[in-house]
Amino acid sequence: MAEPGVLTAAGASPPEAAATIARLAPSRDELRRWYALMHLGRLLDDKAPNYLKQGLGWSYHAPCAGHDGIQVALGVTFRPRHDYLFPYYRDLTTCLAGGLSAEEILLNGMSKKDDVASGGRHMSNHFAKPEIHIQNVSSCVSNHAQHAAGLGRALKTYGSDAIVFCSQGESSTSEGYFYEAVNGASREKLPVVFVVQDNGYGIAVPKSDQTANRFASDNFSGFLNIRIVHCDGKDLFDSLRALREAVAFVRSGAGCAMVHAECVRIHSHSNSDRHELYRSPEEIAEAKALDPLARLRRSLVEGGAFSEEEIAGVEDANRKSYEESADRARRAPDPDPDSIFEHVSPAPWAPEGDGLADTYVTPETVDGKPAVEMTLIQALNGTLKEMFRENPDTYLWGQDVAYKEKGGIFNVTKGMQQEFGPTRIFNGPLAEDFILGTADGFSRLNEKIRVVVEGAEFADYFWPAAEQMVEMSHEFWRTNGQFVPNVTVRIASGGYIGGGLYHSQNIEGWLTTLPGIRVVVPAFADDAAGLLRTAMRSRGITLYLEPKFLYNSAQAKARVPVGFAVPFGKARRRRKGADLTILAYGTPVHFALAAAEALAKEGKSVEVLDLRSLVPLDWDAVAASVKKTSRALVVHEDKVHGGFGGELVARIASELFGHLDAPVDRVGSTFTPVGFNRILERAILPSAEKVLEAARKTLAY
Repeated sequence: MAEPGVLTAAGASPPEAAATIARLAPSRDELRRWYALMHLGRLLDDKAPNYLKQGLGWSYHAPCAGHDGIQVALGVTFRPRHDYLFPYYRDLTTCLAGGLSAEEILLNGMSKKDDVASGGRHMSNHFAKPEIHIQNVSSCVSNHAQHAAGLGRALKTYGSDAIVFCSQGESSTSEGYFYEAVNGASREKLPVVFVVQDNGYGIAVPKSDQTANRFASDNFSGFLNIRIVHCDGKDLFDSLRALREAVAFVRSGAGCAMVHAECVRIHSHSNSDRHELYRSPEEIAEAKALDPLARLRRSLVEGGAFSEEEIAGVEDANRKSYEESADRARRAPDPDPDSIFEHVSPAPWAPEGDGLADTYVTPETVDGKPAVEMTLIQALNGTLKEMFRENPDTYLWGQDVAYKEKGGIFNVTKGMQQEFGPTRIFNGPLAEDFILGTADGFSRLNEKIRVVVEGAEFADYFWPAAEQMVEMSHEFWRTNGQFVPNVTVRIASGGYIGGGLYHSQNIEGWLTTLPGIRVVVPAFADDAAGLLRTAMRSRGITLYLEPKFLYNSAQAKARVPVGFAVPFGKARRRRKGADLTILAYGTPVHFALAAAEALAKEGKSVEVLDLRSLVPLDWDAVAASVKKTSRALVVHEDKVHGGFGGELVARIASELFGHLDAPVDRVGSTFTPVGFNRILERAILPSAEKVLEAARKTLAY
């Protein structure tokens, strides 16, 4: 027999069930529609494995049989185009009841071009229809809970009466980011209903291995501002009762809600799983005996709501509809392989200019008056304020960014909450994943919204947000251009402050491997302002790495005109030269300039190209400079091993080899962590002296 809590029903006794149905007072048309949805969902669910056998698709299928009651209830409670629904990969019947057609389900299963979820780009059985607010959710289980919380925050901010429904399995609640989402939604009293579909297993892992509580949702019973409602997810009417109770609580403004639906898993976890390896024949038979579809059918016929002939008529109509939909879906076109580069990243906003490397040099005067000289931190703070004045739909949050007179660890956001208020500028909890995940969700409400987050107080602390960064990077591509988070992620990066581990390291070597995000690093105050303005005006995701050593450095000071903007993917030539090209970004730009100055005294002409933008990269400027000098040196603060410079060197060797008179060398940090003691730090990080030594070596080859 199954372990306690896996198969036993949490449902009501027959008299209680009758009372529940009486309170719901469904019309005959509603009963017919609900049964039709459940039957059609089961029909599609049962047919799905055949498509794989025939080589037609649906290579991933997670059956929903046994979850039918809660899924129909959830789908019909959701209001298309008004509420928002985040389904998970088992929510076939939920999405059908929520507004997808049988044909749209099939197009997704076969990964066709006309699949409304992703055009065949995402896994089968990941159903979505953004047009009616059914969101495209990834395979990273339950990370969409954070998006749901973020979207709930946006709904509350803008005074909407819509509700966010977030669905997941019970094992997904073990993920840390699910806890963060529930913590945030309850603390902020957000209009989110979390629906936990409990079938007793996480693939082959029984739920007793997940948590000590019989029901995972009870883990949150100590949270304030949350209503936890239990129901029998195998029973449509008890599920409807629970959802209506949860919705009523959320609409009262008292907080968020969680519906825990006890289901059964009639089949294996997915078509790649064999549940007979870990479930006994008796347990599988018991699961089948608790089939929600058979249960609803019996209650409708035996209760006298419909005759056997009427129910059979509904089923015949579904079979006919399925056959017609299946025929159309099989004949639908497949995706075009030439489309793979579409929707990787949206085109950014760009200032006017002809795109040459020297075009976007900061004007020293504006209307005949000198532009104001600023430190890099002043440029960032001033630009943030200018952009918040320009766009009232701009928001900023992070850790320690808005408390009294303090504005972040480095005071980049100083004075912003005082000017723009706590609705637009506020602190998040100490949870980097939640900070980033809620930015994703918040930006879903409308295209006008721009979110700026301080992704971590120091770049080294960004790792907890890694899964959300990966998630956000492919959303534009995965949704076939239907959604992209409009988010600028600010991170204080780099060393030279004596901070050691978690306070002095660089992370762009990893970030630049993610298609779908832009990565920029300024070296001077003018570019700091110009790149930030472009990021905040652009659609899509920009990782903005701020070299913290340069925040108040005299070297990084520059005159910054009001409204100055720098386009992405355009390098800036900081010094002209003919004998050697040094490619750098961030703090090492200043080392390169110092080395070039020293070499000039030795009769060598060195060109220094400040990349500024790593993704997109100004390859034309790089190629033009290397072709001119025939020698190149790449300098960055990150480790040489696995650093971004390796990509530059590889491309130069591949595309410009015939123009080279010497091997391309690199200067960066050693392949070690950054030490705390200043002696160790100096030994690890690059410096002007190390750049000068490498430049002399390259010039002498």
